Amino acid sequence: MEKFTTLTGIAAPMPLVNIDTDMIIPKQFLKTIKRTGLGVNLFDEMRYDREGNEIADFVLNQPQYRKAQILVAGDNFGCGSSREHAPWALLDYGIRCVISTSFADIFYNNCFKNGILPIVLPSEEVDKLMDDAERGANAVITVDLENQTISGPDGGSIGFEVDPFRKHCLLNGLDDIGLTLEKAASIDAFEAQAAASRPWL
Repeated sequence: MEKFTTLTGIAAPMPLVNIDTDMIIPKQFLKTIKRTGLGVNLFDEMRYDREGNEIADFVLNQPQYRKAQILVAGDNFGCGSSREHAPWALLDYGIRCVISTSFADIFYNNCFKNGILPIVLPSEEVDKLMDDAERGANAVITVDLENQTISGPDGGSIGFEVDPFRKHCLLNGLDDIGLTLEKAASIDAFEAQAAASRPWL
């Protein structure tokens, strides 16, 4: 998993509430077990018409937001079914951070496991960042995980909370497999001791 330390990128405003996982990546794209290739279908039904043409007024189709790495979203982001493909699609598109007033629990947990930082802030702080994001290509925001701050284009700074263990995992690029591999020496020692004490197994 790629480390998350400091991210400076364009923030795209998505003020809709209750953006569910089917909106993030519709069900017809869930056949794959690969974590790559889903970015092209991120927000598919909002991004494209029935003929597959881009819908011009959708935020990520607008030239200034095509390379957005941060989403500033409405309340209850990631609700709905518990599909891990949703953070896979966001990450494959290039989104590394989502800021909202609240997230669905399973989606929130899946973000951390896939290298995405979900940040929960009070509504007034999200509103400020939403205003910043509406500046288009000038909506450059810096998210500093180590110091737990978000800096806007005007130089103002907002603090955020994050669980220390999840912060450690993101800063060091550790998913569940990475955490296990950190204990490889202890696991190997245990296996060697077990084999020596019970050679008949």
